Order: sequence, then C-alpha cells, then structure tokens
Amino acid sequence: MTDDVARRSLLMAAPTVLLGGTLASPTQAAEASQLPPPRLDHAMRFNVLIGPAQELGQVDGVRKRIIPITGGMVEGPRLKGRILPGGADWQSIRADGTADILARYAIEAEDGTVISVINPGYRHGPAPVLARIAAGEDVDPALYYFRTTPRFEVAQDGPHAWLGRTIFLCTAARYRDHVRLDIFSVG
Repeated sequence: MTDDVARRSLLMAAPTVLLGGTLASPTQAAEASQLPPPRLDHAMRFNVLIGPAQELGQVDGVRKRIIPITGGMVEGPRLKGRILPGGADWQSIRADGTADILARYAIEAEDGTVISVINPGYRHGPAPVLARIAAGEDVDPALYYFRTTPRFEVAQDGPHAWLGRTIFLCTAARYRDHVRLDIFSVG
C-alpha cells in the first residue's frame, strides 16, 4: 500500500516543472515564459490636408490651437478612400514645446462607408526644429518625434469592421499644408 501512495504522489508531481530548485505548476511555468512581442504591419497611409492654425491663446496654462482638416486621401491594401473636410486637430502646446494632439475627422471609403477617426498623439523635438515646423518649413521627420494611436468607429457588421477591433500605431510627419500618417496594425 505504501508503494501505491508513493507511486500516486510521484504521478501527481510529474506534470510539474523544476524552476530554481522549487517545483512549479504548469501554469506557473507558462506565466514565467516571455510572451511574443507584437508585430507591426503597414495598414494604410493618410495624407491629411490642413488649413491655417486657429490660435485660442493660453487656456489653463497651455497654448491651445485648432488645425482644420480640409480633406485628403487614404491608401492601403484593405482601405482606400478620402478624408472628408470638417474635422480638426485640437492641440495643447506645453511649455516644453510638446504638442498634445487630439484629431477627430471622418473618412469616406471607396464603397461609400463613412468611418470616424479619433487620433490622439504627441509631437515634440528640439526647439529649433519645432520652430522650423511652426514657420511652415518641410522638416525631415527623423528630426522630431510624432506618433499617434488612431482608433476607428465603424459599423460592426460592415466590410470595414476590422478597423474597430484592431489596435493601430502611427508614425507621422507635419508638412506645410498636410500631415502624412503611416498607420500600422498591431498583430
């Protein structure tokens, strides 16, 4: 009988994994392993046409301005269309020059579907580079940081529903009359 108890104890311990001299359950071993890093896949490019900034001045200690969105184009393997006029980019410019951005606008896909875009992000860099951008110069995007995290509001039962259930990251560049957004899906 003692042999049976010893055998059962051994069989119950068999699925465990020896980690650092202690026994761990399979669940603990799985939790200790590293998860795979996310994959980034280029999903689309936006060229967002913009109008002159509308300055609000200092509000609650930060400079506020609104950049009207006047149109543009969307190109990607799964989404093509145009950016509808009427949206805007609301910016709060901090004392250090960082632009805290919240853009809201709409896209009309080639099939006529209207898709809402909510795109928060940050732009910052060395003061002389930011001054050149503010003066309307085209500046090499490698000289400053401009990243956003776009979200899409779209019908759940339509052909573009994938936009509403995917995480996206964006690298961006500001030019005189438009903003270029290269948008990547996170896999």
